[in-house]
Amino acid sequence: MSIDLHAQSNRLANNGRHATPGWGDAMREIVDPVGKRVADVGCGGGIYSLGWHELGAISVVGVDFSEQMVAAAREQSAGLSDISFHRGEATATGLPAHSADIVFERALIHHLPSYDACFAEARRVLVPGGTLIVQDRTPEDVALPGTSEHLRGYFFECFPRLLTVEKARRPSDAAVRGALGAAGFRVIESRSLWEVRKTYASRDLLREDLAARTGRSILHDLDDRELETLIAYVEARLPANGPIVERDRWTAWSAIA
Repeated sequence: MSIDLHAQSNRLANNGRHATPGWGDAMREIVDPVGKRVADVGCGGGIYSLGWHELGAISVVGVDFSEQMVAAAREQSAGLSDISFHRGEATATGLPAHSADIVFERALIHHLPSYDACFAEARRVLVPGGTLIVQDRTPEDVALPGTSEHLRGYFFECFPRLLTVEKARRPSDAAVRGALGAAGFRVIESRSLWEVRKTYASRDLLREDLAARTGRSILHDLDDRELETLIAYVEARLPANGPIVERDRWTAWSAIA
């Protein structure tokens, strides 16, 4: 049962999460965001739109295909005049041409059948010399073994079929580079980054998070009984005491329009 991103029940799937300082440091290594106009395409609930705001962007516009996600993002950013959100597609954002200095696409392209139209739209929205940043997981990122910090690896150890699903939908470095070049981007670079997903004060809080499938679309491929099996599998491999810091490895591609 794949996640329905249009469902009202999933509108706050990432509520309570924030872009971490480590993510901000990684973005600053790619581009100076201060005073820049940012378009966050596939913004979901606006976590990273707010992150760009905190990094000093002069304006941020978030675009998502789900009205429910857009509504959630507006709630999360209430009171901020320099952030706005509207519904749009990755291939047809509705944004004016040359209206952004930075286009950011996080956890977006693995949902798309191809990247060509998405990257062409990003190039249209960017000013000449603007920067596109694409953040997603490659098959190599998702295949890393489970540890007390890389919990996602345990998902695939417990249910190998999930790894088959995950690898099939994740972008390869070569495919992303090829599509960026075909769209006319230059100076294409990629780097790995470890991002703190969430810190849990206790095992009970982690259990609640997993049981709710919070922000984890892959867990929607498990039924409730399988999910309980997974939770027990993960808990058996964690330290008995202390906070749990969950990290995921990502790949970030950057390219110049």
